[in-house]
Amino acid sequence: MAEKNYITPSGFQKLKAEYQDLLHKERPKIVEVVAWAASNGDRSENADYLYGKKRLREIDKRLKFLSDRLESAEVVDPLSLDSKKVVFGATVTIRDEKDQIKIYKIVGEDELDPQKGLISWRSPMAKSLLGKSVGDSILVRKPSGEEEILIEKIEFK
Repeated sequence: MAEKNYITPSGFQKLKAEYQDLLHKERPKIVEVVAWAASNGDRSENADYLYGKKRLREIDKRLKFLSDRLESAEVVDPLSLDSKKVVFGATVTIRDEKDQIKIYKIVGEDELDPQKGLISWRSPMAKSLLGKSVGDSILVRKPSGEEEILIEKIEFK
């Protein structure tokens, strides 16, 4: 059995939408192109045929990946959580050594977007935050060295 794939409801919907789009829109179009290209005779130098077959393999590989991720998904809705500690789905406000405020939301591996403050629950930053409370001071290891951060707020939104 695959290990759990913790994910928020919006992340689950995005994976599901991508799966549906590939299966019901993109794949049928490529199958049509490949069938047309195959009907043109010599396939060894037929770019439409060769590219189409390659693209079908890529789509099928991605569909398998998405299917596995959706099947192992453990959907956790942050709105249903109420904790005094940092857990999956929490939005955490921290203050760093330079007195800068940063906000991170702890999400699933398939949802991460560091530019938007969405960090994977498996990331070093999230691992250092998980289980901590407001007011806790934490030493975080970064490529540039260690940094002390302070948890200012924990929300579930």
